[in-house]
This record gives sequence, C-alpha cells and structure tokens, in this order.
Amino acid sequence: MSVTADCSGATVIVIPQPTVNGPLHVGHLSGPFLAADIAARAARARGERIITLAGVDVHPNFVLTKAETLGVDVYEMVSGYRAQISSAFASARISHDLFIDPELDSFCQAVTSMLEELLQRGAIRMRPMTLHRCSDCGRTMHHAYVVGKCPHCGSGANGLSCEPCGSFTSAATLVQPVCARCGGEPEPMDCTVPVLRLEDFRAQLIAEWTQAELPPRVRRVLSHYLSAPLPDYPVAYPTDWGIEGGGQLAGMRVDFAAELGLSYLYGPARAVDAGADTVDACVAAWHQLSGLWHFNGIDNAFYFGILYPAVFAAAGVTGPKMRGATVNELYLLEGQKFSTSRNHALWADEFLSGHDPELVRLYLSWCRPDRYESDFTQASFEAFCQYAGPLLHADDSGVRIGGAGLPVQLAAGELERAEHALRLNGFDSSLAVRCLLGGLTAGQGRDSAVLAALTGRPVG
Repeated sequence: MSVTADCSGATVIVIPQPTVNGPLHVGHLSGPFLAADIAARAARARGERIITLAGVDVHPNFVLTKAETLGVDVYEMVSGYRAQISSAFASARISHDLFIDPELDSFCQAVTSMLEELLQRGAIRMRPMTLHRCSDCGRTMHHAYVVGKCPHCGSGANGLSCEPCGSFTSAATLVQPVCARCGGEPEPMDCTVPVLRLEDFRAQLIAEWTQAELPPRVRRVLSHYLSAPLPDYPVAYPTDWGIEGGGQLAGMRVDFAAELGLSYLYGPARAVDAGADTVDACVAAWHQLSGLWHFNGIDNAFYFGILYPAVFAAAGVTGPKMRGATVNELYLLEGQKFSTSRNHALWADEFLSGHDPELVRLYLSWCRPDRYESDFTQASFEAFCQYAGPLLHADDSGVRIGGAGLPVQLAAGELERAEHALRLNGFDSSLAVRCLLGGLTAGQGRDSAVLAALTGRPVG
C-alpha cells in the first residue's frame, strides 16, 4: 500500500469499493468505476498530483445474505466474486495506486484500534439506543436485513439508503419496515452501542458542503439537513457479519460504512507515512494531502457527504477535505433495472472478454447515466462500435463517415472542449467522447491525452 511519488498536495480520487455479493456488471462500470479511472488519467496528464484509492467491500451484510440465499460458504463466495471483480477491473484497464483489502488482519486491527482511540477521546461514545430486531428470526434489523418505504419519497428502500432519492434510511425511519430475511415485524431492542453524534460536527460539515464542488442532486440530499437534525449514527451493532470488535466493542461488529470512512482516513495516510497506524499519525499524514474526490452513485450521497467527513472531523482532521463528488444515476439494461435475481445483467468480466476494451470504455462513457437514467442496449452498442471502431483504429489520415466528417478547422475546438470535460469539476465523459469522435473524423486527436484517458491507452 505504498505510493513512491511525492504525495504532497495530492488529491485522493476514491474508486468506490464494490460489494462482493456479485460480479461487476456493465452498469457498475458505466457509473463510478470507469469515470474515476478516466478522471484520474486526465488529471495526471494535466500535471496534477493524484492518488487513486480502490478496494473491495466485504463487510456489508448484503454479502452474508447473498451466501445464505445461494446456500454456499460465504468465504468461498467472496473469493470467487473478488476474482471476477479483479478480472473486470484489469480487462477494463481500471488502475489504482492504493488498494484497501478488508480481509487483511492488519486492516481489521487498524479499524478496531482507531475506533477504540476515538472512544477513549470521547469523539465516539457508548450510548443507550433503541435498535430493532426481527420478532421472528431475531436478527438485528439494519442495512440488508430490513426493508420498507423511504420516508422522503415513498420508494422501496433498505436500511441503508434510498436508491432513487439518496436519503438516509434505517429501521427506525423506514415506513412499514419488515425483516428482509423472513418478513417478520420489528420489535424494539434497547442496546448500548458506540455512537457518532453527527450533530456534534455540524459546523465542520457545513464547511465541507460550502467549499466542495457538488452536483445539484447531492446538494438536494444535503440541504435536508440544513434544518433537520443530523442522526446519531451507530458505528457498531450486535449482529452477525463484519469486523469483530474487542474491548468496549466486544460482541459487536463494526458498521461497514463507518469502516469505509476509517479506510479513507487510513489508506491515503499510509501512502504518505507507511508507519501511520494511529489516529494521530493518520491525521498528521493527511496534512500533506489536498483532499478527497468521490465517485459514487447518488444513493450514497449521505455517506460520502455526511458520514465520511464526520469521521474525519471526529478523528481531528482540521479544515474541509472533501473536494467534490461526481455522481451517477441508475444505468438500465434494455429498459429494465439490472437484476441478479432475475438474471437480467451483463457481467463486466464476461462482456469485456469478448469485446475491444477501448470501445467498451468509450461506449459506456458515451451513454453514462450522469444526469439521468440511461440505457444499455445491444443494438446501440453494436451501432456505436460500427461507427467508432473505424475512427479509433484509422491511420492519421482520418476516416470520414459518409463524407460527413468534422471540418479540420473545428477539430481543435472539439478536442479542447473534451479536455475541459474531463476535469474533476464538471466531469462529463459523455461530452468528452462526443467531442473526441468529432475530432477523430477530421484525423485529429489520435495521440491526445483525451483519447488515452478515455480508452485507457498508455500515455506516450
């Protein structure tokens, strides 16, 4: 987990950790994963210092739920899905500087040690809290173990967040919550758990929101909390999946989202100082880093916009560190939502094995669901490849499709617009692809940094 280049002033681009409850599908790629890689490549080409942080997410209870549904050993399932995810990343040319492996004992120890430190300081406190368990099967109803309706928009949601509107949800806030495993009703359960009081960090959070470059959709989610109280957030639960706690956390498992927040503190700090293994050491290392830029789905806005900055503030990081976020909406497959249960999916590793990865990257960027839900169709992909393939692989004389190529006099302007479209602020890979294709029809841009970033080709 080391970065050899000078990290001073670097921006950390977060490639979200995919949950290992299934392989990646092309909707995932078209959302945050390709976008983060493209943005990082383009930023480096501009001479900016960038650290890309990747990993996998093993500890959501979605993972155990999937293994129980399939009737397989959870650890064998995790190993298989990790291999498929790694294969998809490699085939799609998605690279990273740092990789967070939550299955390493050293990482698990770091997470529990940092939580213990924060408890000792009083930044996190053991508090009595009313949680809910299933009256039938007894499971603690949180995250994947509870479903209901979003209290804000009325859509179906689980105990994590609402996918359509991005609101924070839990067993306590969902309308008509039931156990997602057996359908049982919730019953109150009084517990003493470690709680991060988000309201304690309101001033720091508002400072983060004020200076960060955030899309309007994210600001709409956050604006609710300008007047509404911020929730108390349990950072560990009495449950059956996740990093096991010790000491004051004995008998509990670390909340996976709190784990992610700590991993963003810990991982980049270790790139600056390989010996950073305490909260203070991580905070000191973060003084050398510019900040974080998140790539994620809109359904995670509460977490990257509120919880993770609050974890940094609780640790003692001074000054805003969230530089901004690039979000995406849902990506559909032939007009319907991707669904593993209905086998309505196009798995990324399988799809990439049969197609030119450069054309896949270009197409999934071309129809990226960044401002509205967009749709993958086999017909449009094939039409795109027929159009873009000859342009991508033509010689320097260029290729004109039906004599309608872009005039050479306009190509430079299109390529300049494409370069600006790949900046972190206002990132728009769909626009960049369209501008690049226009330039290619005029025989321009074949050796450009834009083409290298979008296709994943080596520079030079």
